Amino acid sequence: MTSPVRAYHHGDLRHALISKGLLLARTGGPGAVTLREATRAVGVSPNAAYRHFADRDALVRAVAREAQLALADAITSRVAATPRDLSPAEAAIERLRRVGLAYIDFARAERGWFETAFFTQDTQANEGIVTLDDEIVAPFRLLMETLDAMVHAGALSPDRRPYAEWACWSAVHGFADIAVHGPVRWQPASVIDALAASVVESAITGVRGTTEASAAD
Repeated sequence: MTSPVRAYHHGDLRHALISKGLLLARTGGPGAVTLREATRAVGVSPNAAYRHFADRDALVRAVAREAQLALADAITSRVAATPRDLSPAEAAIERLRRVGLAYIDFARAERGWFETAFFTQDTQANEGIVTLDDEIVAPFRLLMETLDAMVHAGALSPDRRPYAEWACWSAVHGFADIAVHGPVRWQPASVIDALAASVVESAITGVRGTTEASAAD
């Protein structure tokens, strides 16, 4: 019988450990992701993991990146369903709305992955960009691209674009965190949905400004 260690000699062990880390994170958040638990689930010795990950932090960062991609996929799917009968400006605003709502819904549905996705990241101080291992994190990149598209569609004034992603992300991430960890989580789903919609609309209004928010064309 082939030993579990040999089964992962050909470059599969790193992927297997990340996959197991994702399963651990999904139910237990970042605190559940450990080299010992991941290797035990895969069926190899803990020492085998060190060929691919220097320490637990390296594994958590790899798992966080996958959780970020899962969030980005959820956002992309919601944005892709934007109605096609809207004007360019209306569609651009609707896409931003969907980015925010998808973000909150993901946090509520996948609490462990949500907590893991932003458990560790870096910030390029001079640019105000959130990165992980020198890559802009996928959900943050989607938000920036959506705001850029709003400028191109005439739905956001160019002078309001700088750092608009931080205003949007602060509002939406803050509410998502409250909905997952705060007293809002005890409210009925319909109430949370309504509050989420209100927060997202306020973020859109705020980032566009009073004048711009009065028209969607």
